[in-house]
Amino acid sequence: MSPKTLYSVDRRSLIVGAASLVASPAVVRAQAKTLKIAILLPRSGLYAQAGQSCHRGALAAPKVLADLGYQVELVHVDVESNADTARTQAEKVINEGANCIVGAFDSGLTLAIAQVCEQRQVPLVINIAAAPQITEQGYKYLVRNFQTGGQLVTNGLRLIKEISAATKVDFKSAVFVHANDTFGTAQRQAMDAIFPKADMPFKLLDSISYDPRAQDLSVEVTKMRGLQPDLVMTVTRASDAIKLVRDMARQRFEPKAIISPGSPGLYDEEFYQAMGPLADYAMFNLPWANPKSSITQALEASFKVANPANRFVVDSFNAGFTFEALMIAADAFKRAGTTSGPELMKAVKETKLEQHVMIGGPIQFDEKGQNANIGSAVVQNQKQTPVVVYPSSVAAADPVLPAPGWQNRK
Repeated sequence: MSPKTLYSVDRRSLIVGAASLVASPAVVRAQAKTLKIAILLPRSGLYAQAGQSCHRGALAAPKVLADLGYQVELVHVDVESNADTARTQAEKVINEGANCIVGAFDSGLTLAIAQVCEQRQVPLVINIAAAPQITEQGYKYLVRNFQTGGQLVTNGLRLIKEISAATKVDFKSAVFVHANDTFGTAQRQAMDAIFPKADMPFKLLDSISYDPRAQDLSVEVTKMRGLQPDLVMTVTRASDAIKLVRDMARQRFEPKAIISPGSPGLYDEEFYQAMGPLADYAMFNLPWANPKSSITQALEASFKVANPANRFVVDSFNAGFTFEALMIAADAFKRAGTTSGPELMKAVKETKLEQHVMIGGPIQFDEKGQNANIGSAVVQNQKQTPVVVYPSSVAAADPVLPAPGWQNRK
């Protein structure tokens, strides 16, 4: 064989080999020893408080995951509370080699990311997002380790009934007030469907929506005060929870209780810092971290090192669910042994994690990708700290009902 012929064969082999690599990126990814996870969160903009809280959980995750034997590389991305940004950033991180995405706290942002992940065949593990349509549209490349809006409302109403009976504080009437964003609207739809069938011991006088970007909620509070309900049920974020409670205090509107049947806002550090003692005694019926879990204890220890200026007890909801989403992805990768999208997604859907952070049964998913085993508890603000007060099996303090008047807060 002549030198010229030899060169031709080698060059041809090189071209064929390179072409096979370009045509089969899954083969290249399958050889990875570490799972690259992009964490897309709204760390600025309207939902910044919650996004930053989730982010702190992600910062605490690597040590705990490593101690559990998982190999991951985390990429942190701010989606700026904007659906278009979320969609663009999802494309960008996948192009840069992300094998899996975790996010995105808000339902609208999550739906934008889900569309990209479905097109690109990259698993999306949802940490927090409650809109029912997320798991009702037939997406094959997502799972949700969080309650739907319907589950939040169902459990939230049940716990209101139970805490009323346990404290012997009766509610005869209630008003439901909610943000008009994707999450709040989904909660309103769930409330409209579920309340008439829930056999609640009080009347629902009205449902009032508001724009979370409004300067204040004085008009909405004036309307509520005119109805004089015993109970105000809320769906808020931190910024609008501040406006709601501040206007209630200004107008001396004092219901027996403010209880969220399932939403953030009332437990965020921003809320505590802005309202001080006025933040106390609000309640929220939500999934919460199980302090008796060894993984919760490990996460809390790592959280203190990674975020020395923040309180795990305040961030445990957002941080706990974000950590669990990362653990789901890491565990699936360990079992699948590949980063190939279809095979990794198959392993994600076959997840069964007995030991985890949040209250409830094993983490596992139904055919739609929904985890139905997540529990809920009644949590109350006491001394500007969220404290589990019901059920007694996980309670750390007794509930305070009815709530003291605004002028009687110390």
